[in-house]
Amino acid sequence: MSALATDVLNAERLATRAQAYEGDMVRFLRDLIAIPAESAQEGPVIARIREEMERVGFDEVRVDGMGNLLGRIGSGKTIVMMDSHTDTVGVGDPKEWAWDPYRGKVEDGYIYGRGACDQRAGMACMVYAGKLIKELGLGGDYTLYVVGSVQEEDCDGLPWLYILKEDGIRPDCVVITEPSSLRIYRGHRGRMEIEVHLRGVSCHASAPERGDNPIYKMSRLVAEVERLNTRLRSDPLLGKGSIAVTEIRSLSPSLCAVPGACSIHLDRRLTAGETKESALAEVKSLPGAEQAEIEILSYDRPSYTGLRYPMEKYYPTWVIEESHPVTRAAIEAYRALWDREPVVDKWTFSTNGVGSMGLMGVPTIGFGPGDEEVAHSVTERVPIRHLVEAAQFYAVFPLTFAALRKANG
Repeated sequence: MSALATDVLNAERLATRAQAYEGDMVRFLRDLIAIPAESAQEGPVIARIREEMERVGFDEVRVDGMGNLLGRIGSGKTIVMMDSHTDTVGVGDPKEWAWDPYRGKVEDGYIYGRGACDQRAGMACMVYAGKLIKELGLGGDYTLYVVGSVQEEDCDGLPWLYILKEDGIRPDCVVITEPSSLRIYRGHRGRMEIEVHLRGVSCHASAPERGDNPIYKMSRLVAEVERLNTRLRSDPLLGKGSIAVTEIRSLSPSLCAVPGACSIHLDRRLTAGETKESALAEVKSLPGAEQAEIEILSYDRPSYTGLRYPMEKYYPTWVIEESHPVTRAAIEAYRALWDREPVVDKWTFSTNGVGSMGLMGVPTIGFGPGDEEVAHSVTERVPIRHLVEAAQFYAVFPLTFAALRKANG
């Protein structure tokens, strides 16, 4: 254990206390799983989290205009914010599930259910990290905000645009608690949602030669999109950029008529060096796209409070350097707790980091319970062991980061 880590914690004592709260974290997480809350419907789960924050002794708990929950501990100089989004995706076809997705089944050391790892486990661990900070005297010259954000599944990054622009808080760093298998994640690819529209001439399908079928033109463009995907650039950390057609729609007066318009939806994942402008230019340059209307979509759905906060569906790539103080603090905290080197990697999917760092430039790092591979699946689960260990990390990181910043002047 390093000298700095020795100053800020007794790892064995912290582990013992965190283990003592395992049952409370399991109970709390199961309560959260039992509350369905898709995007813009988070009110009831926000209320339950608020109740638990107040019960364990947070200094202040409030809900902002969008409906994001902010629980505060301390009032020191360094400001650390930790995020868990409170919405989940739906369950899809209930027949795919082998158990009730909202029961929070406990079996063989795991908790199963919709939102188990994406992302209710992160919240359960953060709330009890707050209790550990209070109980073990791990406060310091820092202010910690535990954030329960809304609408992430619909529009990742949106709640953090609101928090950083409207709530009057400017943190020194943000910790994203999305599932990372208890690894330290320092970035991920960006993404954008693009739609391509082609117009034709509608006519009776009994004489298709009288019209101009845009589906045929679009099918050729779809093949070009598939080819584009094979030649996109790659990055040693983040991997390859990608583009995929995820929906095809047409407008026709009937199934006995050639349609007059056809549209496709593109999911574009952006690796390092790719931008909104470069991605759009690639699509516009495809053979067959000369006559197309190409647009980046926007999000404008009201939150559960009724607030509208529109955002373009462009979510920038972000990476924090391994030498950055926030990364070093995460590594230092991990070493102090478990006396071994952490795995430092990146997410495959997208997180609220596109807002906190990608759009707003706040240094951001990731560490979360659960495995990314089971998120959004019918086997979603989180190891109970991860709850205990993640709570320890969240309890230690703010003081470690604050001490490192002070040491570096």
